[in-house]
Amino acid sequence: MTAKIPATVITGFLGAGKTSMIRHLLGDAKGKRLALIVNEFGDLGVDGEILKSCGIEGCEEGDVVELANGCICCTVADDFVPAMEALLDRPDPPDRIVIETSGLALPKPLVKAFNWPEIRTRVTVDGVIAVIDAEAVAAGRFAPDVAAVAAQRAADDALDHDSPLEEVFEDQLACADMVVINKIDLLDDAALTQVTGEVRARLRPSVKLVRGRHGAIGAEVLLGLEAAAEDDLAARPSHHDGLEDHDHDDFESFAVSLGVLATPQILLARLTPAIEDHGILRVKGFANIAGKDMRLVLQGVGARLQHYYDRDWRSGEARETRLVIIGQSGLDRPAIEAALGV
Repeated sequence: MTAKIPATVITGFLGAGKTSMIRHLLGDAKGKRLALIVNEFGDLGVDGEILKSCGIEGCEEGDVVELANGCICCTVADDFVPAMEALLDRPDPPDRIVIETSGLALPKPLVKAFNWPEIRTRVTVDGVIAVIDAEAVAAGRFAPDVAAVAAQRAADDALDHDSPLEEVFEDQLACADMVVINKIDLLDDAALTQVTGEVRARLRPSVKLVRGRHGAIGAEVLLGLEAAAEDDLAARPSHHDGLEDHDHDDFESFAVSLGVLATPQILLARLTPAIEDHGILRVKGFANIAGKDMRLVLQGVGARLQHYYDRDWRSGEARETRLVIIGQSGLDRPAIEAALGV
């Protein structure tokens, strides 16, 4: 059996030092082939300082980019699963994956996503690392620039604007396997002792606590925690447990085979109401379109459906329309198959 690829999730408020820590990690990979998933290239400065090293001036969202140091970058602006698949399906997949969340993201839903069928057999969450700003916590804040955090929140329609920052902070700590108290050079010994005690009081006993300056924490410290966090969700309480996503842990999938289709629009016309009526979360696969020598690729996330021709059908390859349907446990397979014309 092939070993699962370990993934490290790095969380923390805007300005806590995630950027500096990840940059240091990319330069300290110890010969390992790292893949980095970020929300936007600009968030990490990848389109500036790092990408200049491989001569690429800029990248569109969704691109996978090879860097000069052997690392790979991928954006995950809208959907996590396709970004993971883009990395895992490469002919030379990474040895490790590092995922940088946005400053206001709750880490537990991301860890839950590792139980998706496409991911759970191929990747494990090696550890969740929360980065905090020592000076901000000493001053009774959670981020060095509260106004910047507020602006970030106001600009993101996907966030829960009613969640107090303290709840987000506590959720990040509650999900962590390691907490990095960063920027310790800005505190004296007494203040650092106080901050360390306050943070330790919020953590599970098994969580490791590390102090750092400028995010300079070695790969031998951050990687290799072997936490398998996706199997340990119950031990990671969240203020948002029991809300709209409380029963989203279990997923199921099945494949459907269809005949030759006259046009892509026929397939889309069948899929769109099926997705809405049966709560299908994801659809992916290939279609055989009459009169076309190329196969049609179809990708769907919720109601968003994308399709394009990627290559010619190969000699001896079965020309069929085959889709994988993914949703929460309890999908009505017979009804979905009937809706798709199976």
